[in-house]
Parts: sequence; C-alpha cells; structure tokens
Amino acid sequence: MSDLQISLIIIGIIVIAGVVVFNWLQQARYRRNMQAAFDHEHDDILLDDPNTEDPFQRIEPKFNKAPPDLQSDRLGQKEPPLDESPKVPIPPAAHTTNTFIQSNIVSSSSTTSPLLDYDSNTNYIVNIRSESVIPNTHIAKLLQRKFDFGKPVYWLGQPDKDEPWEEITNESNVDSDGYGHIKGCLQLADRAGPISEVNLSKFRDLVLDFASQTQATAECPDIVSTHEKAVALDKFCADVDVMIGINIISKDDGAFVGTKIRALAEASGFKLDSDGLFKYRDESNNTLFTLSNYESSPFLPENMKSLTTHGVTFLLDVPRVAHGERVFDQMTHLAKIFSNTLGGIMVDDNRVPLSDSGIQRSKQQLIEIQNIMKNNHILAGSPSALRLFV
Repeated sequence: MSDLQISLIIIGIIVIAGVVVFNWLQQARYRRNMQAAFDHEHDDILLDDPNTEDPFQRIEPKFNKAPPDLQSDRLGQKEPPLDESPKVPIPPAAHTTNTFIQSNIVSSSSTTSPLLDYDSNTNYIVNIRSESVIPNTHIAKLLQRKFDFGKPVYWLGQPDKDEPWEEITNESNVDSDGYGHIKGCLQLADRAGPISEVNLSKFRDLVLDFASQTQATAECPDIVSTHEKAVALDKFCADVDVMIGINIISKDDGAFVGTKIRALAEASGFKLDSDGLFKYRDESNNTLFTLSNYESSPFLPENMKSLTTHGVTFLLDVPRVAHGERVFDQMTHLAKIFSNTLGGIMVDDNRVPLSDSGIQRSKQQLIEIQNIMKNNHILAGSPSALRLFV
C-alpha cells in the first residue's frame, strides 16, 4: 500500500468512530431526558377519581365586563396589522342597553291581546257576528283570499264572547271548532303606497258575501272615507320614514379587508344574512340596525375573504326600532370602535366628517320623529309600525 492509501484508511476509521461516539452521546442524553420526564407520578384522568381541590380546573369563557370608563381607552387603541385577527371588545354599554330593550319588548308582547295590534288608524276593520259558531270550513274560504287585495289581511276570531281573541291562520283554523265573532283587518298602507279604493271595495264585497252565506251580520266602514284615511296615513308615513346612517370610509384611498370587517362585526354581535347585510338583532329577532358595504357589492359569505372596500355603513331604520334613542347610542358606540379599529373616518352621506355635534343632531332628529309617531298613536318598533314600514 502506498502512503496515500494508508492515510485515507486511517481518516475513514476516525470519521466512523466519531459518528458512532456522537450517536452514543445523543442516545444517552435522550434516555436521561425520558427518565426525568417519567419519574413524576401523574393522575390517570380516565381511571382516577377527580380531584375537586385541584386549582387548575377549566374556566368557562365569559364576556368582558370592563367598566364604562375603560371604553374611551378602547376607542384609542391602534389598528391591528392586517394579517392579524382584530381583537375587538364587546362593548358592555351596548349590551346593557340591548338587554333593557329586549326585556321591554318581551314583557309587553306577552301580556297583550292581538286586538291591540290592529287598530282602525292603520287598518280597514270589518266585524262579522253570528248567533251560532261559523264552521272552520267556511272560514278557510276567507283565508284563501287574503292575498287578493294588494295589502296584507289579518283575521282575528273569538270562539265565544267570553273567550279571548286569537289570530286565525290556516293552521289554527284547522284545529278550531269555528268562531262566533270574526274581525277582518285589511292594512291601509305600506312603503309601496296606500291601498286602492278598488281593493277596499273588493274586500268589503267579500265580507258581505261571506256573511250572507253563513247567516251572519257584517259591519263594514264606509269605503270613500276609509280610502281618504289611507291616503293621509301614507303621507304621514312618508314624512317619518327616515333612515339614519353613519359611514366609515378609509383614509388616503386605502381599503378595508373583508375578513377583518367580518371578524370585527361578529365579535360585536352582528350576524351576516343572505341578503348581504350584517344585522344586529335583539332577543326577539327584531333588527336594531345593520352594517352594509359602502360600495355597491353586498357582503356575501363566500366573497368576504377576497373582498376589499373603501367603507362600511351603519344604518338605523327609525320607524321600525323601539327605544330609538338608546339604540342610536348603541350603534354610534359600535361605529366609533369600527372607525378606530379599521383606521377609518366617520362621515355623513356627503362624506363630511361627523363631529359630536353632528351625531347629536341626528339623534335629536330621531327623537323628534319617534315623538311624532307616538303622538299619532303609532309607536316606533310596534307591530303596527313593523307592518307599515315594510
């Protein structure tokens, strides 16, 4: 062998020995670590009795209960980077207001008769009385015609003079034995306009014909004066049919990312509907206000990941919301959080920045409109208002 071959053999032996030693050291260190890890005794979660004194028990998540004076600090938070999910506090003041509104709605609706939901100010009301019970088979013919008059028709029935009134639907009519006293309520107007005199006459003729067939008596108000009332009601509704909006637009022609908008909206209590609007509802599922795209395209679930927009819009439908003053404060509170978190500017429909005084003027307008409605015996957010403004 030459000197070169001998040198290469020695170098190879040294390399192999080094690798073997290195592997042995690694294996020894691994065994020591494993031994240290399993030297401690651990409870078997499945076999052992639970230790009720264990301080490391699961804590269920709770909503933040920060005091109101912390809200101003939250409004001053910096916008999180776009690649992070926004950490949005649920505003306690807003949820407190919402709870108050819900409790009022639930308590009032659970104790009222359906008669109180249908008055002659907003409906053409006819009375059908019979000495005997009118069979449900005859009443079914009335229900089949409820979509023939251009406006909604509601039927109320009283099985006996000492029994409570109830709304008659196809389902309830099948289960009933009939009614001795029936009221028909034809709505006089909605956002499409007043009912026509022709449709009023058609409805009256239906009622008179029905009474004749069932040997009952019918009381039908005058058609001409009722139509005049419908026209006046429609004009009144047009005067108070106002929506108050707050727009949040991006700065310096930037854009808001759809995923960030959705995360922020859902953290604040909104739910995205199929119509492309985020809706903030109470426990009775009444919409208090909405969040929409400032641009023309709707917020669709399948498009939120790729969507970008230059603004969003908060919108409150004044005649459809009870306790509007409180709901407006709630909406404004959330709008400020959105504006700060998204890094946007609150503006009106003319893209003029909204000041505190501008917000206060909108609130005052809302209060005045709802007071006008109250003075005309149509409470904002009431069942009558929800039917009129649709």
